[in-house]
Amino acid sequence: MMQNVHLAPESDEDDLYSGYNDYNPTYDTEELENDTGFQQAVRTSHGRRPPDGISRPMTAVRAAGFTKAALRGSAFDPLGQSRGPAPPLETKNENSPEEKIRQLEKKINELVEESCIANSCGDLKLALEKAKDAGRKERVLVRQREQVTTPENINLDLTYSVLFNLASQYSANEMYAEALNTYQVIVKNKMFSNSGRLKVNMGNIYLKQRNYSKAIKFYRMALDQIPSVHKEMRIKIMQNIGVTFIKTGQYSDAINSFEHIMSMAPNLKAGFNLILSYFAIGDQEKMKKAFQKLIAVPLEIDDDDKYISPSDDPHTNLVIEAIKNDHLRQMERERKAMAEKYIMTAAKLIAPVIETSFAVGYDWCVEVVKASQYVELANDLEINKAITYLRQKDFNQAVDTLKMFEKKDSRVKSAAATNLSFLYYLENEFAQASSYADLAVNSDRYNPSALTNKGNTVFANGDFEKAAEFYKEALRNDSSCTEALYNIGLTYKKLNRLDEALECFLKLHAILRNSAQVLYQIANIHELMEDPNQAIEWLMQLISVVPTDSKALSKLGELYDSEGDKSQAFQYYYESYRYFPSNVEVIEWLGAYYIDTQFCEKAIQYFERASLIQPTQVKWQLMVASCFRRSGNYQKALDTYKNIHRKFPENVDCLRFLVRLCTDIGLKEVQEYATKLKRLEKMKEIREQRIKSGRDGSGSSRGKREGSAGSDSGQNSSASSKGERLSAKLRALPGTNEPYESSSNKKIDASYVDPLGPQIERPKTAAKKRTDEDDFADEELGDDLLPE
Repeated sequence: MMQNVHLAPESDEDDLYSGYNDYNPTYDTEELENDTGFQQAVRTSHGRRPPDGISRPMTAVRAAGFTKAALRGSAFDPLGQSRGPAPPLETKNENSPEEKIRQLEKKINELVEESCIANSCGDLKLALEKAKDAGRKERVLVRQREQVTTPENINLDLTYSVLFNLASQYSANEMYAEALNTYQVIVKNKMFSNSGRLKVNMGNIYLKQRNYSKAIKFYRMALDQIPSVHKEMRIKIMQNIGVTFIKTGQYSDAINSFEHIMSMAPNLKAGFNLILSYFAIGDQEKMKKAFQKLIAVPLEIDDDDKYISPSDDPHTNLVIEAIKNDHLRQMERERKAMAEKYIMTAAKLIAPVIETSFAVGYDWCVEVVKASQYVELANDLEINKAITYLRQKDFNQAVDTLKMFEKKDSRVKSAAATNLSFLYYLENEFAQASSYADLAVNSDRYNPSALTNKGNTVFANGDFEKAAEFYKEALRNDSSCTEALYNIGLTYKKLNRLDEALECFLKLHAILRNSAQVLYQIANIHELMEDPNQAIEWLMQLISVVPTDSKALSKLGELYDSEGDKSQAFQYYYESYRYFPSNVEVIEWLGAYYIDTQFCEKAIQYFERASLIQPTQVKWQLMVASCFRRSGNYQKALDTYKNIHRKFPENVDCLRFLVRLCTDIGLKEVQEYATKLKRLEKMKEIREQRIKSGRDGSGSSRGKREGSAGSDSGQNSSASSKGERLSAKLRALPGTNEPYESSSNKKIDASYVDPLGPQIERPKTAAKKRTDEDDFADEELGDDLLPE
């Protein structure tokens, strides 16, 4: 390159302007096309001139694939493809300690996840086994890590998760001692950050164990270790402390906790518990203030107007339809329902004590509710006021309170009319019950309770077909209305449509698995269908639900007796007698059974009990004396007959046995008893002659009365068969010629009274606004079904 540089000659040093027109030809752009070096540099990709033997350092482009020793003129190859394929990857050494540790960590995490999943599925035993297995493997992992690396490299997060899951599974399986020990291991390890808050869990375990002092201690320790920025967590712990104070009866301390919560972050549970605490100490004014605080708790949910379309825009309507029943909307409904439950329960709790009478207290609660966001609850409180009057047996006040709703809106009017119909139905005032049932139906045609009550009034008037239509309509409006389904089954039974009745009760049995009434009805229908084996099977299910029901047990005894299985019949009759020893039919059957099996001594106690239950019935005392005779105790039999004669001096059978016994024993009183017997027999003959002559004189009029008498007889027969009361056919009393043995050999034929009584067919009624506190206590199976 220096060959193109021209130096000024020394002779020209004094020439100031010499070389002015001289320039380096390198910068001559006109000759670039003829410059072979430049043209060759342009043709290369990296813009270099041909090599002069010395390589220029290319550090700026080394990362793009160039090296320091690269030769000029080499091909551009930044990816190094000219070097050939890359060497294969090194194979993983599965036997290395590091790889074994990684695999073990993965297995432990999988076990912890499986344990949590099993717990969420309800398989607590499997969850605990997985947690224990994870704990064992984690200890093995720690030992391996200590051998390979330093202790600082131990995975503390994994250890924490394993121990915490193990403690949780111990607690879920109610192994509280093991859970507490595991929590202690976590809490005492200073290497675990924020482990102190687990003392809340320990406090919960002590609370379950009813060790309230330790529960409060651990709650407070947890509260001290949680920073104030975690406001929600601290509020929940204080709520636990307040609940624990309530359980220990320290209401003042509980009030302090709940008051602090209501001042910092009011919520429904704390407000309700505050009312309970003031109720426990009887502070009326504080109860009122706490109720007002509870009413003022914000729900933080959207109004229902949000889900009403403001226009006919199809896109907007589609969006509203999609969110109308999504998970958020369901959560809002649940929160609102919970708030209403707390408010209603609190009002019913404090209303009777905050004023001079419960009516004034309810009125105060109603006024407070009307001025709040829960204005709809005011009407429900009024209805609960009527129910409270019912509990106090003040039916007139209850009716007057409900009648106030006749001018309210349709929903409230329907609820009040339903309850009024229910009340009048219970009092057998079917006209009034029907009138208010009509009002309830007209106010709300889709009210299943109103339709059920209307069907009941029609049922009571004997129009079963029409009653069935009302029950069907109630079921169409609400398929879960069990009262309507039960009553339609009774209606089909009345109409002798037994297959349809059985279908209804089987459907009801699928809903109410342990309903004694439903089980009895299914058994009764099978009996009416002459299928005793199925009836016995359903009655066996019935006594598994109500094992002490004497009527069901005696019914089983009757069915086994009809099948000829006397031993099973005796077993169930005897069980029935044990639970209810005043059923004369059962006593009669048991006494006859012992006589039939030649154990007269055992029959005596049953007939003696029957004579105590029915002291005016001479037959029981005669049977006692007969049992003494059959067992050979003639003196006791004689004393019993004498006692019967003093109580019933005109009983001919007793005198006949006295005459026979005195004759056989050789007593002097025989003549006295014989004279009385002759006089009674003569009086009996005279009486019979008078009756006979009276019948002859009234023969003509008897024909006229025959029709009516026949119908009366038919009605009596029907009533007798309906009640299924069959008198026990005991061995006939001995005649005069057979003083010591039975004059006949009749079989035992015991009876059964319909367990639900003659009015079991009376349908259920449906009362509106039933709550847990409004349940009527079910009585024994033998009584009428009580309305809802």
